[in-house]
Amino acid sequence: GLPEALDTVTTLQTYCYSLARYGTSPYIYPMYGLGGLPEGFSRLCAIHGGTFMLNRDVDEILMNESGEAYGIRCGNEMAKAKLVIGDPSYFPREQVRPTGLVVRCICFLNHPIPNTNNSESAQIIIPGPQVNRKNDIFVCCVSSAHCVANRGVYIAIVSTLMEGGMPEEEIKPGLALLGSIMQRFTSVATTYEPVDDGKSNKCFISKSFDGTSHFENDVEDLLSLYERITGSKLDMTINADSVEADY
Repeated sequence: GLPEALDTVTTLQTYCYSLARYGTSPYIYPMYGLGGLPEGFSRLCAIHGGTFMLNRDVDEILMNESGEAYGIRCGNEMAKAKLVIGDPSYFPREQVRPTGLVVRCICFLNHPIPNTNNSESAQIIIPGPQVNRKNDIFVCCVSSAHCVANRGVYIAIVSTLMEGGMPEEEIKPGLALLGSIMQRFTSVATTYEPVDDGKSNKCFISKSFDGTSHFENDVEDLLSLYERITGSKLDMTINADSVEADY
């Protein structure tokens, strides 16, 4: 139908704009790793009068007699707020529910991923049906080009949603693409989502990171969070030719 066709055209348009921005890939990755994202947020937060605190555990979400959050406690210190926003790990288990398991394997290589034209980075998506699975397998590779590893070392992350098998068996098709692996670390994490929209208790909770490597679902979740908190959708229409100075 027409809506589906328009969605496809809009997605292709975004892809083309993104590809035109740098010329080699529609994807971008922060220098020095994903830690650059909260670092950038902390600077923007400070500009607008916010306070950003590192290395602080949240010991308790403070709730009033009406069952609404009014702040957090860290040790003997307390911070008050009109609402609390966070990922599921900060909240009591009765406020979230498990949605599945994600397996991730971080691999150290001393060579680019084979058959990628010696690329310093790569994003590979293996469609689930292609390997007799329901869920896709994701492979993301970064290197010294992104200031995350020594020269000559490549870091590949293989991930997917678990479907009931052994962790490394589930990502085997992705691992097979990497060639020889110097060392690898596999972990399995439970994913969670909030049990409600957060409007009644002022606890606005995101979903856990899933098995994708492109953050598309996470961005959609953040847009949903914004709408739940403010009551209006975030305007994402920007000029594709704009530059950082425009913001």
